[in-house]
Amino acid sequence: MILERLAAQFGDGGLKTDADSLQQYGKDWTSAYQPDPLAVVLPQDTEQVIALVRLANEIGFALVPSGGRTGLSGGAVARDQEVVVAFDRMNRILDFNAVDRHVICEPGVVTEQVQQFAEQQGLFYPVDFASSGSSQIGGNVATNAGGIKVIRYGMTRQWVMGLKVVTGSGELLDLNRGLVKNATGYDFRQLFIGSEGTLGLIVEVTLALTRPPEDPTVLLFAVTDMVASMEVLQLFQQQLQLSAFEFFSDEALNHVIQDKGLQRPFETRAPFYVLIEFENDSEARLEKSMELFESCVESGWVVDGTISQSVGQAESLWRLREDISETISRFSPYKNDISVKVSRIPDFLSQVDELVCARYPDFEIIWFGHIGDGNVHLNILKPADLALAEFQSRCARVSKEVFQLVQKFGGSISAEHGVGLLKKPFLHSSRDSAEIEYMRAVKKVFDPNGVLNPGKIFDK
Repeated sequence: MILERLAAQFGDGGLKTDADSLQQYGKDWTSAYQPDPLAVVLPQDTEQVIALVRLANEIGFALVPSGGRTGLSGGAVARDQEVVVAFDRMNRILDFNAVDRHVICEPGVVTEQVQQFAEQQGLFYPVDFASSGSSQIGGNVATNAGGIKVIRYGMTRQWVMGLKVVTGSGELLDLNRGLVKNATGYDFRQLFIGSEGTLGLIVEVTLALTRPPEDPTVLLFAVTDMVASMEVLQLFQQQLQLSAFEFFSDEALNHVIQDKGLQRPFETRAPFYVLIEFENDSEARLEKSMELFESCVESGWVVDGTISQSVGQAESLWRLREDISETISRFSPYKNDISVKVSRIPDFLSQVDELVCARYPDFEIIWFGHIGDGNVHLNILKPADLALAEFQSRCARVSKEVFQLVQKFGGSISAEHGVGLLKKPFLHSSRDSAEIEYMRAVKKVFDPNGVLNPGKIFDK
């Protein structure tokens, strides 16, 4: 009956039930879950989304929203005969206002498309990450995506000026309407940002744009240890406005160089590297960056470094950091996306590193992340001769201990990838029981019959 009703409404190419499509649309970048959706629906407009949600309530089936499927928490996985709602056909930029610097787009617009559109207007959309060529704006908003420039520009949340969402009961809400100042009660826009499709389906987004950075220049330093990287951060932040401050381990760099055929940035090798980006808009700023580099060397924190001399060189240096995720993906890495206050990073990383080295003596450990905003990615690579299920089981047991440290330091078990299915058992490490009960209550208000992305973030 469900497929018959769906075919009647979406039979114009908007319904897919073949095995390949079910596999393609039923999963995200996690490999821990086997997708098993009933069907895939690709609505063309808001009216079709409303009709689909109302049908789900009428005859009783669940919906799993799907964007670019680049998530890493299982938030877009359909594994229990749900109907996947994919927004690939809702992919238009609808409007642009040069005075407000606002662009209005549908949820299926790819991140890179917004970035390119902004550039054509002489403006800049700063939310950026390795998956910008395939991730979709709706998914970015639903997970409050972060990325490489959060230290200066913040998360996706900071750039969403308005939302249109279809709630779990099929109502259309028009939230904030692009206003800069709006003190008229609860800001439900912020509630839907990061809700992982559990409260409503995003059908339109108003994004703010800003001026482009002037001559973004990249520094890459070899640092002696994790603590030294934080000393470098503190010194540079006192003197320069940074656009990015990333770090990665020598093991991560080795994988990128071998896989991509790239050259090492300098002969000196070190345990860790930091990548710094800043606006090089004056000779004085460039001179200041060189002074700071020399100070870091004198302090013993940095043992070598290089600076980009052109846009092409800056992009090449960025590749050493940005290509890590793609490079190690063939090892089926077990990922932890964790964060604490920046001031607590040195002690936190020291304890986590000691723990994982003791628990994973036979596994390769890859560190990288957005250390400038307190977010680090801990990746454990699967040995070739170990079954995936056994590997993930062993890593999950150690994750409990990692998350205990996260809780001890007052941090987050998921800095930017959401909770989904993967982090759900550990939600209590970042949220207390009262908060979780309020979250369940909010879910009930906007999705009374539980048709939207059930089982994600928490169980009923």
